[in-house]
Amino acid sequence: MIFNKTKIADMYLIEPEIFKDNRGFFRRNFCEKKIKEKNISFKIKQCNVSENFKKGTLRGFHFQKKSKNDSKIITCISGKMHNVTIDLRKNSKTYLVSQQIELSSKNRRSVLVPGKCANAFITLKDNTIIQYYMSEFFNKNNDGGIRYNDKFFNIKWPIKPKVISAKDKEYKDFKLK
Repeated sequence: MIFNKTKIADMYLIEPEIFKDNRGFFRRNFCEKKIKEKNISFKIKQCNVSENFKKGTLRGFHFQKKSKNDSKIITCISGKMHNVTIDLRKNSKTYLVSQQIELSSKNRRSVLVPGKCANAFITLKDNTIIQYYMSEFFNKNNDGGIRYNDKFFNIKWPIKPKVISAKDKEYKDFKLK
């Protein structure tokens, strides 16, 4: 696992080390030892899988409002997705900066999103499957969000969203506090 810094502080694009032989490919998708070597605090508490039937499915922006460290490692297992992260940590040098990364089963990348950052993605292929390792348990009472088309952030999505939950469409405009 190779950890590459992104423009958001403490966010990493994780490139796998691929081992190939006549059986196919092998890669390590999570290694606590490698994460500790980078001085990253991440302990898996929950693992989620998002199955998305249609190209243009948009999920997010989601975050946990009152969490200490709701970090996540996101991997596209099948298909292709465009991931967007927004730094909401007021004490961060990259506060309100956004980062866009394409993840796919072909490039085999993962992204480590630091806690207190909002994350969203749109699928770029039908039947896209995404796996999340979570450092905190989901808490419905702390569920927060930003609308995908909030004018404050003006995110440019690579394709027009076609499938969005009512909840994700109805988040209020983002306001600085």
